[in-house]
Amino acid sequence: MSVVRFEIIAKVVESGSFTATAKKLNMTQSAVSHAVASLETELGASLLIRDRKKGITLTDVGQKVLPHIREILRRMESIHQEVALATNLETGMIRVGTFASASSCLLPKLLAKFQKKHPKIEFKFYEGTYEEIIDWLSSGIIDIGFVVKGKSNSGFDLVPLIKDNMVVAYHPEHPFHSKGTVDMNDLKDQPFIMPTGMYQSHVEELFEEAQIKPPIRFEVHDCTTIANMVQEGLGITIGPELFLKTQQNIKISNLNIKNTREVTLACQSIENASPAVKEFLRVAKDVFE
Repeated sequence: MSVVRFEIIAKVVESGSFTATAKKLNMTQSAVSHAVASLETELGASLLIRDRKKGITLTDVGQKVLPHIREILRRMESIHQEVALATNLETGMIRVGTFASASSCLLPKLLAKFQKKHPKIEFKFYEGTYEEIIDWLSSGIIDIGFVVKGKSNSGFDLVPLIKDNMVVAYHPEHPFHSKGTVDMNDLKDQPFIMPTGMYQSHVEELFEEAQIKPPIRFEVHDCTTIANMVQEGLGITIGPELFLKTQQNIKISNLNIKNTREVTLACQSIENASPAVKEFLRVAKDVFE
């Protein structure tokens, strides 16, 4: 079996298109189709379903085989990196999953430090929700992901980065603007926008500890939508400082009850990671110690 064909089929699944894969790999579309077909013939099973309306999807067999194909490709990448390291010729690709506030507040500082030491290492970034990042890690689409420590990522190796405080956010003209710290009891009469995403549990813990029930006006999953609603004066909210401090036309204050979430880097296995990934995690430790 050819590693090249493994790379081709992984790219086809990632892009969802034979044409896009051909362009990325500088091949003809017919060559891509032939490579996939010959691999399926050799395996004796169809891996892909070609549908003009739905596009390209994996068969049941394909879903079981693809993680192994990706693991082989990761191992091959590690071999190349080990050889390059031994001959003082750095090479490699690191695929990173990140969410919006990590992209803007954590990633630039880390990349600047890493690329000064290793300018030849390439990166590919995937920005998505917390749930998507966990799924990408599990399926091997990414090597490393920025995640918030919790039950959903307990099976990964984690490198702690920062502790992110939960703060209250409000319109600039809100009466809270003169308060550096807001008492949780002051929230019980305020129209509240309840997040239903990853940090909802932190918000609920704060209200539970304060023994009050918030007057929830809206329940919203998307962080950016929540921020936009606060900007319009539709209510106040509680969320992570890392994200909320980057939003325009919003003011934030600390709460008298402290609650934090721990932002970490996660990977399937540090021990089995490529040299480039291991070095990236080492630099991350240094930057955020």
